[in-house]
Amino acid sequence: MRFIYSFLFVSFCSIAIAQRYTPVDNISSIRFKIKNFGSSVEGSFGGLKGIIDFDVSNLPNSRFDVTINASTIDTGIDMRDNHLRKSDYFDVTDFPRIQFVSTKVISSDKPNEAIITGKLTIKKTTKEISFPFSYSTNSLGLQLKGEFKIDRRDFRVGGNSFSLSDEVIVMLDVKTAKEK
Repeated sequence: MRFIYSFLFVSFCSIAIAQRYTPVDNISSIRFKIKNFGSSVEGSFGGLKGIIDFDVSNLPNSRFDVTINASTIDTGIDMRDNHLRKSDYFDVTDFPRIQFVSTKVISSDKPNEAIITGKLTIKKTTKEISFPFSYSTNSLGLQLKGEFKIDRRDFRVGGNSFSLSDEVIVMLDVKTAKEK
């Protein structure tokens, strides 16, 4: 009888726990867009790592803890990228990772969409952000897509540049692999 109760308890716990996923960096996309002297500049980051516990049937049970490698910044111009790695921008020597840790995931009014809230840390500044994202399954695991805006000055990126817009649009297309 004890075996049956133990089996039922373990079975129930495994159902109640979110599925764990790992972001797959080389097929995911972390892109950004900002205006510089009135023209749009686009770029990307790589080195995506972390864990995603995602429970489609109980979204508040989901949790995200992911980072990107700040030194992988790529705008297509090496000289600009090297400048962006310096202390007045991303200071990749002292702050090599940009991190996002969720604090809340809730469903939205749209099917296969959720709203995530969490702490974004760039350099030594952490700010709460919230944005909608869509989710779907693929052959590996999940695909998560979302977009949000931040003010670069909130994170002390780019100083008081008059040529650089304050608003940065970040576009995410994260593909994950299901952990076994």
